[in-house]
Amino acid sequence: MNLKIYNTFTGKKEEFIPIEKKKVKMYVCGPTVYDTSHIGHARSVVIFDVIFRWLKHLNYDVCYVRNFTDIDDKIIKKANQTGKDSLEISQKFIKEFHNEMDALNVLRPSIEPKATEHIQEIIDFIQLLIKKEKAYHIKGKDVFFSLESFKDYGKLSKRNPDDMKAGARICVNDSKKNHGDFVLWKLAKPGEPFWKSPWGNGRPGWHIECSAMSYKYLGKSFDIHGGGKDLIFPHHENEIAQSEAAFTQTFVKYWIHNGFVDINNEKMSKSLGNFIMIKDVLKNYHPDVIKLFLLSKHYRSPIDYNENSMNEVISGLDKIYAFLARSYNAGADININTDLSVEWEKFVKAMNDDFNSAKGIAVMFEAVKKGNKILDENKDNLSSNVLKDISMLYRNIKKIGKIFGLLDQSPEDYFNAKKQAGLKKQSIDEPEKIDMLIKARTKARKSKDFETADNIRKQLQDMNIILKDENDKTTWEFGH
Repeated sequence: MNLKIYNTFTGKKEEFIPIEKKKVKMYVCGPTVYDTSHIGHARSVVIFDVIFRWLKHLNYDVCYVRNFTDIDDKIIKKANQTGKDSLEISQKFIKEFHNEMDALNVLRPSIEPKATEHIQEIIDFIQLLIKKEKAYHIKGKDVFFSLESFKDYGKLSKRNPDDMKAGARICVNDSKKNHGDFVLWKLAKPGEPFWKSPWGNGRPGWHIECSAMSYKYLGKSFDIHGGGKDLIFPHHENEIAQSEAAFTQTFVKYWIHNGFVDINNEKMSKSLGNFIMIKDVLKNYHPDVIKLFLLSKHYRSPIDYNENSMNEVISGLDKIYAFLARSYNAGADININTDLSVEWEKFVKAMNDDFNSAKGIAVMFEAVKKGNKILDENKDNLSSNVLKDISMLYRNIKKIGKIFGLLDQSPEDYFNAKKQAGLKKQSIDEPEKIDMLIKARTKARKSKDFETADNIRKQLQDMNIILKDENDKTTWEFGH
């Protein structure tokens, strides 16, 4: 099955055929660095990290660009509130963002451009738009893009240009010719940071920076542009208008947008005071737990962050690590190199179907269940064929984990890290004890030493292990 991607522009899944054979150019809108990043930012970054990894796995030469908006009204406001320089503010939160993403085992993009380091490119782009009569400047005022000069405006969001309303990042200015015209260059107010330009000292508008930087690094047209659904309008719509007005050719071939993170079934918003910061989540949960949670739903669907859902993820992740420990201790060959398993084929099919991480994760759990069953049924006779099957499952789980940026630690390190950090929902501290205790309990039951058997069951329950006795066989799973 060839890779298919849901294209926001067409509203349907399409076979992925890059503009240039075996090369992929991808641009994703990064954060505006005026504050600590929240769990919603993390979801977008994690999703596009997996997309980046999968495209590379498919042997594409990927140039992945993710920008930083490091000059903005919010950054200036923060600087004024704290008495610090705006550059100092942005650098602080860029460093914090990198630290958090590194903790989540997210790969760095190929290029991470900053708006303030591309002022000349932005000015050149605006000059081109003015020359083509797609933008205008009124002396002593800002520079605006002329919406009526671009007849296809609204084709991404399927909105009428008349619906364009002045929002949080759109300059409301009486000097505009038309209500929907948006700012390209904003003149600086007294005390604000600025750069020299043909139109006066000022700074770029939000939308123009992405058009200018994507053009510099990816060209007039490229394959994939991504971000959260909130960016479809007006940000991505405005990028299309700027870039296609400048170069009269298709700006982006495939548009990918991820769904939102809700908090306890409510939209995350500052007015509700329910913003969950990444650094706070990292204090409570192992990074693999956070990442597995963010990938547990299809990227286009919303996902709800709450304690119950996180505990379910913890339980699932513990099962995976416990199986890896169990199979290793049973003598699995962890260096076997094969993709020719049913599990791997299912995973490839899921990922090629619009990067369906939820189905990909389900494949991992199927492999764990299958592996535990094989070990349960053959615990007294671990033949070479049994170990070969277990080895294959082990390797494929690890390989799937690599695509997701998960399971980099050994099971021992994972459980020890949880124990030492005091993270939530500590299930067990030594997973290898499980089989030993179950064997001891089975022996006690056979010799009718039911008191010992019951004590071992209770010990396992205290470790969050639930036993199931069926047909003289005992299986186990983590409790919730």
